[in-house]
Amino acid sequence: MDQAGNSRLIVVGASAGGMSALTELVAQFPKDFPAAIFIVNHMGADTTGDALVKVLNDSGGLPCTHGQDGQVFKNGHIYLAPSDQHMLVVKDKILITKGARENRSRPAIDPLFRSAAVAYGNRVIGIILTGYLDDGTSGMGAIKRCGGVCIAQDPADAAYPDMPQSVIANVGADYCLPIAQMGVLLSDLVSKPLRPNKPAPKDIVIEAKIAQRVLSDLPSVEALGEQVPFNCPDCGGVLWKIAEGKHLRYRCHTGHAFTSSVLLAQQTAKIEETLWVALRMFEERQNLLVTMSKNDAKKSPSSVAQRAKDSQVHIDRIRAMLKTTDKDK
Repeated sequence: MDQAGNSRLIVVGASAGGMSALTELVAQFPKDFPAAIFIVNHMGADTTGDALVKVLNDSGGLPCTHGQDGQVFKNGHIYLAPSDQHMLVVKDKILITKGARENRSRPAIDPLFRSAAVAYGNRVIGIILTGYLDDGTSGMGAIKRCGGVCIAQDPADAAYPDMPQSVIANVGADYCLPIAQMGVLLSDLVSKPLRPNKPAPKDIVIEAKIAQRVLSDLPSVEALGEQVPFNCPDCGGVLWKIAEGKHLRYRCHTGHAFTSSVLLAQQTAKIEETLWVALRMFEERQNLLVTMSKNDAKKSPSSVAQRAKDSQVHIDRIRAMLKTTDKDK
């Protein structure tokens, strides 16, 4: 890495509304900005992220590219996590992994933030921008526990305030301000003396290694928390609860991880999916019974007709439950 030993790293997380927020942020960096910048913006697995790379290149003075596995990074460059892969930072280079999703996302914000905190401690500046739910809160907590600086977009300035609000409530931000003021702040921070360094706590190191696929076993997850009677909605495995103050997270031994709010949203989605399958099966059963009653009128037509009516009762109940899950979203 062609930078002085005390240069900072800036890690940025964004989700819904991220393109506009990131465009405004990178436009404020001067061409000689003395830090490397790493960005995770939530995106679907079927997108490339090329459009965002182009927009960021057109918006400011720093070059932006997708991070590449094994790439040595440098100051004055922006690295965007590629689609459907996590981007991590280790000593002097970038890792791109196909690790398990965190908070239903890949790339996810928390793995990048944790990896940077473990590798660079007090040299890390974390920024959380607009987005739903709370991906990035745990990673920002790791940055803070390792001596780094935590910045949250002012929720009143965010198109979707959930993510910065969660960081402020659960971790505490060193700075909370609109994006328009972040450029001046960052230029000031990268020129200031470093805070005292702190050794990375064991639990953060374990989770950083899990994201690299170095660890993925029961003992490593058991060291993080206690097993709970919930199943991972992604793989069906058991979950362990990890308590970070008031902020609860859950992780399975294969690597999937969820905050409590994301886990609840995922469970709700699975329930709805199951109800739609049940509705289809009851409707098909009812249609079959009606057909049987018409074609076989001499063989207990009343019994078949009654069973068809009973199916309608179940159909009505399932439809009512589906309407309830719609309201809960």
